[in-house]
Order: sequence, then structure tokens, then C-alpha cells
Amino acid sequence: MWKILGMKTIYIDIPNTAKNRLIDLAGEGEKETIFKDLMERSEMIFLLNGETEENSFFITVPGDLTPEDIQIMADVILEVAKTIEFPFIEVEGIEQRYRVIITNSKEPELIGMNKTPGMSSVEVFKPIIKSLDSRGRLNPEFNNRF
Repeated sequence: MWKILGMKTIYIDIPNTAKNRLIDLAGEGEKETIFKDLMERSEMIFLLNGETEENSFFITVPGDLTPEDIQIMADVILEVAKTIEFPFIEVEGIEQRYRVIITNSKEPELIGMNKTPGMSSVEVFKPIIKSLDSRGRLNPEFNNRF
């Protein structure tokens, strides 16, 4: 059984549990109130690296956040991690390695149902292909023939 910030959860619900527990454990105060609002507006993804057994929590924040807002988020998460009396993440009673990554960049989806418009695999490679055969580009084999 997985435990995230002291709460039992199943694997597919880890991001929601982590997000809700961080909000619950943030405490009270001006920074904490701002943090709670920012967390509500953010999206959390959980990834497990099976090779290194490292757990990663990716918090994707809205693009309109300032560096100060992101610093508040990092400060509150660090404070929560320092003050809790239980592991951030554990499996079957064993504390796990983890990292929390706060980012505001979203990777375009190339395949799947939520594919980013204009980012099909052909669209991604069109600029590369065009640069290889565009006019004005010297054929590297041309000079070697004479």
C-alpha cells in the first residue's frame, strides 16, 4: 500500500492525494493562503522511475505566475517536508526517494486524444525537412565532383 504524506492511497490517485495533502498540511498564514490558491490552480503529475526507484511529483503551474509565486510554493512545500513526522512517500512501510518539480512549461502532445494542434509528428519534422532541401542551400556533394 502506498502512503503519501501519511495518507493511504492507490497508485492512480497519488497525484490527487499529494496535492490535497500538501494543501491540508500547509498550515495558516499569508504565504500558506497564497500557496493553497496556487496549488488549486496547478496540475500535479506523478511519475515513478522503475530503474532508479525515484518518485517525481511534477507541479505544472499556470503561465501567469510570477517567480515570487513559484518561490512561495517551493518555500511552503519545503516547510511541509521538514515539519511532517512521517515520510513524504512510503510503500509497504519503506520510505521512498522523491523529488518535487515545479514548472510552468507544458510539453506539446504529439499523439493521443489531447494532441496539441499543429504538433503531429509530420508538423514537428517539417521545418527540418524544409531546411534540408530549401533553395539557396549548397549541395555538399557538388563541390566534390570537380
